[in-house]
Amino acid sequence: MGDQKLDLLQGTLDLLVLQTLENMGPLHGYGIARRIEQVSGDLLLMNQGTIYASLVRLQQRGSIAAEWGTSDNNRKAKFYSITRSGKRQLAVEARQWGLLATVVARFFQPVAEGESRS
Repeated sequence: MGDQKLDLLQGTLDLLVLQTLENMGPLHGYGIARRIEQVSGDLLLMNQGTIYASLVRLQQRGSIAAEWGTSDNNRKAKFYSITRSGKRQLAVEARQWGLLATVVARFFQPVAEGESRS
């Protein structure tokens, strides 16, 4: 893929943020963004506006909670953690995403001669 970055489908970033917080525990916004980039093999590039819009959305829905703390470099930072509601949301959306990925993958499987997709 070279230097090409991938675009995220709407709602996918929220799912990645929730999964990151579930796996890593409380993190500040910059840490969440860097972790998503790291796990994606740097194919996803997170800018501050995009990640913070997701964090605000998730916080307004009650999926994550925020608390002020001190970062590794001694700066004041807001740390985010997943809530019980967020864990339920994550479970539902992860199942839906898995189903969607399976369906989309079917369109890229070769069809044998004489067969049809039905």
